[in-house]
Amino acid sequence: MTTVEILLSYTTPPTEQASLALASTKDVYGIRRLSFDHAARTLRVEYDATRLTAAAVTKLVRETGLEIDEELPMIPPQSDPEPAPAA
Repeated sequence: MTTVEILLSYTTPPTEQASLALASTKDVYGIRRLSFDHAARTLRVEYDATRLTAAAVTKLVRETGLEIDEELPMIPPQSDPEPAPAA
């Protein structure tokens, strides 16, 4: 088993119907965990990459009715450090 995570941003909070559908995705063989960050409007999905692809997971989430905006990188881009002030 190869555990992988995907981070998806969504546009609007999930409806009750979408929430119920998302809960049932845990029954899909290969989906391990779903976790929301409501403040950041993201959904993190942990899945078995030997069973599913990122595209299949994204499609599965979209089919629940959750409006996915984009897939985000798991590690945010690093900005260049500011130079130290001259003494």
